[in-house]
Formats: sequence, structure tokens, C-alpha cells
Amino acid sequence: MLPALFDEANKLRRFTVEVMRCLADDGIASVLADFPGCNESRRPLDTQTLEGWRHAALAAAGHFEATHVLTLRGGALLAPTDMPGWNYAPIAGRQVLRPMLRARTLSAREAGTEETTGGLAQLGRSEGIELAGWSLGRDLFRELEAADLPSQSAQVRIEQDALGGSGLWLRAEPGESREQAEALAAAVGQGMQEA
Repeated sequence: MLPALFDEANKLRRFTVEVMRCLADDGIASVLADFPGCNESRRPLDTQTLEGWRHAALAAAGHFEATHVLTLRGGALLAPTDMPGWNYAPIAGRQVLRPMLRARTLSAREAGTEETTGGLAQLGRSEGIELAGWSLGRDLFRELEAADLPSQSAQVRIEQDALGGSGLWLRAEPGESREQAEALAAAVGQGMQEA
């Protein structure tokens, strides 16, 4: 599994684990990839790139002899395009950045300063930027701005409406939904049976 990125990874953490548990209940083993610069990594986040994370995802798939991939949200940007699997509610890089830029402008306004998303984007491109507690280097910021979902991929899209309810990443605080986790795991299990 390739997790959602940045703040969405936090909001979807319990959901991600619940999906893995549901898959395990169906006899499907899974492993959650982690990326350099994230969580317990000793590498600094501001030196990371999308291309480096793509290599890390490929290396993890090889190490664990993965046969399929399940991505969550922005994790779809990192999946090996020739590996069969599923992209849950995938988003492009600009969509990954947008809520973090917006959160920073709102925070600045509350602190009595004025920042614009355009000005922050320019800063991100030229120097790198801290957004929602994540220190993004300029290379990663630029890559995210330009990153589109692959036009061709061996993965099948699973949109939120197939799971029912609203996306957990839309909530202000991390949440969970056993029903949505079961629905996503069921879609994966059915896809594996059909393969």
C-alpha cells in the first residue's frame, strides 16, 4: 500500500490500518510503504523528491515481492505504472498542495499577517516552504505542482462514491469508517479474484 501524502496521510491513518486489517481478514497480506523523509526516517524531508519516492516505492515492491499495489489519494503519484492494482480517490500533485497552501494562508490571517497562495507557491518554487508542518524543498514542491496522474496505468481507479459517505480526508480531524474500509478491501479482494 502506498499511503496518502502529508496531512491526508494523518487524516487517513486509521482508515489505512483498517483497510489492511480487512484485507488480512480476507487472506490478503499487505505492507504499508514509508518514504524517506517521512515518519521515522532519518533523512530530511526537504531534500526529498517525487522521483526519489517513486524509486523507493519500486524498491519496496521488489523487496516484499508485491504482486499488486493499492494507493490512497496522492500515493497514486508514486505507484509503478506497470504494477496491477487500485488507486483509491487519486489526486494530482496540485491537489495535494492546494489544501496545505490554503491552511497556511488561513493561519497567517489569524496571526494578523497576509499571505497569498500565489506568493506562497512562488516561495515554494524558489526556496522551498513549510506547509502544515511539512518542510517541502523546492524540488519536491515543483514536482508536486507539475505532477499529473498517469494517463495510462495498470491500476484501476476506485472513486469515493463507490465506498459510500464522504472522504475521511475532508474532515477537520482524523476519522475512521469501518464501512468504507470494508468496501475498499472488498473491491480489492474482488479484483484479485478476477485477475
